[in-house]
Amino acid sequence: MRNKKTIAIAILLAIALVFVMGADWASETFRRFFKSYFADIALPFGYYFLLVIVEDRHQQFRNWYIKCAAIFGLCALSETLQYFGIYALAIVFDPLDYLMYALGVLLAALVDRVIFKRLFVFWH
Repeated sequence: MRNKKTIAIAILLAIALVFVMGADWASETFRRFFKSYFADIALPFGYYFLLVIVEDRHQQFRNWYIKCAAIFGLCALSETLQYFGIYALAIVFDPLDYLMYALGVLLAALVDRVIFKRLFVFWH
């Protein structure tokens, strides 16, 4: 499990680094996407790997679809609260954010279940 934690923490640090670096260097279209949707994809992706870190102690999070559902549900709740003027994590309601949250958790599940499973013998 220690190797999985190291990789999960490296993913979270990489996401943080991208946030710090920003997208000022990129084209206008990419900057607009980055400011509008990058966090909506990257944060659920990172949250998924936070649950990978604790899945050995919390058995309910061992299944990828449970991790996805929990993270998507919390992100969707946050977005829905924004619609009603209750600001949680952000202040602008955008219905496309739901799609970005789903994309983020599904990408994380793909990396977890397909890519890392093939790359690392210890992964599953």
